[in-house]
Amino acid sequence: MEVFHSRPVAPTRRVALGHLELPIDPAPGFGGLLLGGVVAAHMPSLDPDLFDDLHRLTVQLELGQRIPQPRLRHRLQTDRIGLLRSTHRLVGDGEEVTFELDAKGSPAQHILAAVYAAALFPAGPRTPIMTLIRKAMRWGGALDNSLVAYLAGLSRDQRWSAEAHRDPRRWALGVLGFVHPQGGGPPKQAIQRRFRELLRDAHPDHGGDARDAALRISELSEARRILLAS
Repeated sequence: MEVFHSRPVAPTRRVALGHLELPIDPAPGFGGLLLGGVVAAHMPSLDPDLFDDLHRLTVQLELGQRIPQPRLRHRLQTDRIGLLRSTHRLVGDGEEVTFELDAKGSPAQHILAAVYAAALFPAGPRTPIMTLIRKAMRWGGALDNSLVAYLAGLSRDQRWSAEAHRDPRRWALGVLGFVHPQGGGPPKQAIQRRFRELLRDAHPDHGGDARDAALRISELSEARRILLAS
């Protein structure tokens, strides 16, 4: 995600969007995770007086309303001449997913860029992405794997695969062996039954590998939680 922004000493405060490569299928996707990471990283340094306006802006953008300028004391524009360029990335290395965020500019500039980028998506995926951004506004921890898990709705006590971060529900269905769910997915009774069967198979007392049992049981428990909550 490219962000163009005025210099800290510039008399006018401006922000513009550059190149965006934000995959959101299924929403919020890796693109939504990146936008949420940008917001979470810069919220601790944002002027608290701007919090209410930021929340109001996310709601207005989610509803597709016309946004008067400036917002958060910055003006959104398309012209990039004379502006600094920052680039934010979500990088995958095997099963690891990490944020690479540029430090130039003010917190408000990067947060605004993230919420304006989210507003470019159609109404359907826009809602879960804005919901994730508002969730990111409440983050108070480090910019590590626990943030990715938090934004994806996964437990922060375990390191999850990249697929689990991209699409937690699809990952959970696969863990419990529901390969081709019909309609709204398996009923709760089927989820509970499959969980108990697989949990028994994973336990060392029933032939499961003792070295892998803890991880397998953790995955099964998290998959059940995700599906029962959805």
